[in-house]
Amino acid sequence: MGILYEDVVVISQAEKPGESTVITVNCPDKTGLGCDLCRVILLFGLSICRGGICIDGWKMVLSSLLGDGRTNHKVEFVEEEAFGDVTEVLCELELTIKRVKISTAPDGRVMDLFFVTDTRELLHTKVRQEETILRLEDVLGKALISCEIELAGPDVTTCSQGSSFLLSAITEDMFSLELPAGHLNGFRACSPVTITVDNSLSPSHTLIQILCQDHKGLIYDIMRTVKDYNIQVSYGRFFSNPKGNCEVDLFIMQADGKKIVDPNKQDALCSRLRMELLHPLRVAVVSRGPDTELLVANPVELSGRGRPLVFHDITLAHKILNISIFSVEIARHMIHDREWEVYRILHDETDEDLVPRNKIQDHVRKILMGWE
Repeated sequence: MGILYEDVVVISQAEKPGESTVITVNCPDKTGLGCDLCRVILLFGLSICRGGICIDGWKMVLSSLLGDGRTNHKVEFVEEEAFGDVTEVLCELELTIKRVKISTAPDGRVMDLFFVTDTRELLHTKVRQEETILRLEDVLGKALISCEIELAGPDVTTCSQGSSFLLSAITEDMFSLELPAGHLNGFRACSPVTITVDNSLSPSHTLIQILCQDHKGLIYDIMRTVKDYNIQVSYGRFFSNPKGNCEVDLFIMQADGKKIVDPNKQDALCSRLRMELLHPLRVAVVSRGPDTELLVANPVELSGRGRPLVFHDITLAHKILNISIFSVEIARHMIHDREWEVYRILHDETDEDLVPRNKIQDHVRKILMGWE
């Protein structure tokens, strides 16, 4: 069938209802290729059912299908009560939300400012702006009063660095890079992660075998971790059974083309993989003066890219719980010598007594992990 020397992506649709779609990618190999592909898949809301990696391509079977632009734009509009719908629309349009400002008028109308980047890098064009506005009008209907799109100023970059208040508002446990001795909120005690290293099956590769519970973005979490360690994945196999138990086999090598034989390096890699699979996202509900604030954090790749669709899932959880969002701050923070992308969501004070804090925290986490 044979296009052997050109980049190609082939999507084979499922033949029967309930079956999976096959996406085959043939492209030049590089360290971190698996991570980059998994980020795109996660960005489009797809789930990987099973898949394999080989040295000259990537083949995945997927069950269901956003990124990182370079120019900041400001999407400003006035609407009544459809915040969750807006984030869904922006995600579908492949617009990455960098920052949000919300103002509520006494009459109940809301002014939302979304600072976004366009993965297509076309939001400066009239056609792309019209497409965005028309899509918002189609989804929001009469709730949308007006909408404007313009280039954002340099203050957006400054604000994205985060405020110093964060460090005093969050406990050390939330950002710990070590596994706790006992059960910590956010870990699934009943879903252990088993990781083994085997250097006997291949003359040139180290085999990493992972047994764990499935969650949204599982393969992405594995691939971004090995990418951060500058490890090359030459072959891999992934399988998930109906109960949500996953088996992953990865044949890997170091950047110098050798096996990982140093026990310290093996232990460091296994420890980090175990942490990233047990606790890929950090969620906490804290007090911010008299108000309630939801904090969600995820580690940023060494390449500088954050996890896709986090804000979309946060707003989806709020929509399901019928909780109004008063304000949002999305910023980067260096904590424990690692960069984190932190979402701070301040709730409407009228909703604080209606939904318990632990229910908010648990439901947001479940949506983020794909457990609901």
